Amino acid sequence: MAKPLISFVIPCYRSAHTIGAVVGELNDTLAARADEYDHEIILVNDGSPDDTADAIRQLCERDPAIVFVDLSRNFGQHSAVMAGFHQVRGDIVVCLDDDGQTPACECFKLIDKVAEGYDIVFAQYPKRRQNALRNLGSRFNAACNHYFFGQPKELTVNSYYACRRFVVDTALQYPNPFPYVTGLLFQSVSRYANVPVEHRARTEGRSGYNLKKLVALWLNGVTAFSIKPLRFASYAGWLTAVAGVVFALVTVIRKLVNPDIPAGWASTISVLLLLGGVIIALIGVMGEYIGRIYLSINRSPQFVVRSVTRGAADAVREIEEKEVSADEDHACGLGA
Repeated sequence: MAKPLISFVIPCYRSAHTIGAVVGELNDTLAARADEYDHEIILVNDGSPDDTADAIRQLCERDPAIVFVDLSRNFGQHSAVMAGFHQVRGDIVVCLDDDGQTPACECFKLIDKVAEGYDIVFAQYPKRRQNALRNLGSRFNAACNHYFFGQPKELTVNSYYACRRFVVDTALQYPNPFPYVTGLLFQSVSRYANVPVEHRARTEGRSGYNLKKLVALWLNGVTAFSIKPLRFASYAGWLTAVAGVVFALVTVIRKLVNPDIPAGWASTISVLLLLGGVIIALIGVMGEYIGRIYLSINRSPQFVVRSVTRGAADAVREIEEKEVSADEDHACGLGA
């Protein structure tokens, strides 16, 4: 009987000097449970400008369980994860980072929790090894996820998680550009959990997310799976209109009570600037949605794959699967 297959998906960017250690630690951990599970490791080079592609290619030559997906340019972490999802064949899918901050040696904490019957299990870090600004951004993003697409308040979401195959298959039905993986995964799950996992300090380099990319990622998540920003824009417009009416009434009443009050040029300009700023902001919110509709209609790709290189383990597995299928057909024939 074939053992369950675990697929590990690792998006890679500027990780030429770290991905080897991550894969090595992962293989050492998997060796201890080799009698229970088979595995494949899908490494996605997200158009990295350094030697990451060469490092992955060397790993692929030495390790038959590695699948090397090389994207044609940098599409972003979430698109790279989706590219990896398209290659998975495992019963359980685990996603982790390429910099070693998500400890590969603790992957079975997530996998064993999924085996208990959960759809998706996220790592929870008792202490995050990142700067205060990133920690604040993570809390803000979690609050937005809860408000905009119903992420449970008690659940901590990170880039280190394990889920069942059907969760990934559901996410792959999303055809539009700029995927937001967290939102896609939550579309089909009802059983979720956290497990405590150590969060390591970065051993080399720095995060590929600057403030601009973080804001773009947040905006993508907010607008991709919720119309609440449009409702907020509508509410803001009505509130501003009501405030304008109240201000006009107060101005008229004051003038009637005291005709000597001079007309206020400064107050007029302030109101115009307020209304103009609100109108422009609301148009910007609607423009984001219209822009995404335009990109979806034009079929902008989530990613473009330059090449996929699979290890020799895949050929062996296909042979074994064919042999098992032939034995089952033969047994059915004897039974007939």
